[in-house]
Amino acid sequence: MNWKRLLRNTLWTIAAVVLLVALVVGSAWWYFHPTVQRTNAIAYGKRGGETLALDVLRPAKPNGVGVLLLVSGGWKSGEPGSFGEWMAAPLIRRGYTVFPIYHVSQPKVTIMEITDDMHRAVRFVRHHAKDYGIDPQRIGVTGGSAGGHLSLMLATRGGPGRPDATDPADRESSAVQAVAIFYPVTDLLNLGKSRENPGDGGPPKSFVKGFGAAATNMALWKVVGRETSPLYYVTSNLPPVLIYHGDADTLTPLEQTEWFQVAARKVGREVQVKVHPGGDHGWLTMPLDIREFGIWFDQKLRP
Repeated sequence: MNWKRLLRNTLWTIAAVVLLVALVVGSAWWYFHPTVQRTNAIAYGKRGGETLALDVLRPAKPNGVGVLLLVSGGWKSGEPGSFGEWMAAPLIRRGYTVFPIYHVSQPKVTIMEITDDMHRAVRFVRHHAKDYGIDPQRIGVTGGSAGGHLSLMLATRGGPGRPDATDPADRESSAVQAVAIFYPVTDLLNLGKSRENPGDGGPPKSFVKGFGAAATNMALWKVVGRETSPLYYVTSNLPPVLIYHGDADTLTPLEQTEWFQVAARKVGREVQVKVHPGGDHGWLTMPLDIREFGIWFDQKLRP
């Protein structure tokens, strides 16, 4: 009798565990697959004969705020429509209309041109804000690695368009109102402890071709490297910035973020840094951190 009871209890325990696992997996699947109206491959410009495109991920209950997600790693991007919306699920569930932004990858074009194209993307989205149901004065930006660097380039160098531009989108501002990113490079002239540091003040070893002819001429590089380093353009106009960075990152060491935070403090601007202990250039729980990005945008972009 005792053996029968033990077997029955064991089977009930196994059944309960299986049910619990199924509920957890099912809940996770549901959370990362929010209801969304998706439009892919909207052209926002041209570069080198290629079309620059973005996607629009509109949530079931939009909150009227847009977040540009810069799809860039190593300053290489994907094909329009390739961004997995599950990665932006924490933002979509909070009502943010998310715009995955794609660009032509380096070294086919230079990183300086990619930066210009990110400014163009902001101007385009702002110009069409009414069409997308967002407030043109409340636009956030996010990304990781190269996407983080490009986000900070918008944060530090975004500004008014050309009043005499033929294309009305180019008359718009490329400024963003809040930033939440992962592990950006902020000073290309001082790569510090990075394994990409060539030791002579030159560009990152693996990305020389991405900076074009200027990368092989030290006099030119000092100009280009400075112009593409957000650290040197921190002003009192800097929007609020949140950065998540691992303290074991050897590609873009934590010091890059710390330098940026110090520069922001000198001009009275807010840069919050969240250190991921043991985190290298990426970690498994990043989707949970994106939920924190959503909370950050709630605080900085929503009335």
